[in-house]
Amino acid sequence: MATSMKLLVVPPKGNHTATVIFMHGLGDSGYGWKPVADQLSRDSSFQHIKWVLPHAPTVRCTANGGMPMPGWFDILSFDFKGPEDETGILYSRDAFNNLIEQEIKEGIPADRIVIGGFSQGAAMTLVTGLTTPHKLAGLTILSGWFAIRGKVKELLGQHATTVPIFWGHGADDPLIPLEMGKFSKAELEKIGGKEAKEPGEPGIFFKEYPGLAHSADTQEIDDWASWLKKVIPSSS
Repeated sequence: MATSMKLLVVPPKGNHTATVIFMHGLGDSGYGWKPVADQLSRDSSFQHIKWVLPHAPTVRCTANGGMPMPGWFDILSFDFKGPEDETGILYSRDAFNNLIEQEIKEGIPADRIVIGGFSQGAAMTLVTGLTTPHKLAGLTILSGWFAIRGKVKELLGQHATTVPIFWGHGADDPLIPLEMGKFSKAELEKIGGKEAKEPGEPGIFFKEYPGLAHSADTQEIDDWASWLKKVIPSSS
């Protein structure tokens, strides 16, 4: 996957000076988030952003009876209390680092690159963003959790505790409960992560959305867009 990841790209409408790499959730594809990328790319504040939406390979999901489906790694149990697919997670982490490095080679500085994801893609974002050697513009976690915490603590990058993080989570999420999101935030704080008082500041800006299940809604996307404008503004 590291060398042959399939990508959906929404090119910038103006001069390319920033990139958002966004990873979908289990069973989805990059096309699932293309409407959001299309919507935001029409905003005059986002004409400079290239959107990279990778497609996950097919994996067998143990928690779904071994059913093959698009995924960044195997999920062994949906209660998230047992063993984790560390090998699969680290393999995908390396692939996403390759995407970051490709953008850097094409002239986009690391601090003008945001990586993000939804659900399983959010878990991958956190692992990648906390262990990458690059100083990224920020991380976006939507309905996610902190996977392989012990391993990440061993591999922690030097910018892990200062990178701006936007974390949105539905208060009524039945799959990744809000309590899991709050627990993950607390675990991040144990390794030095700080709470951001304002969106776009270094640290974790965590916001819960009443009535939202395992999904994203207009308010969450609007809040994310406001955060994006601060971490990768068009003026740079």
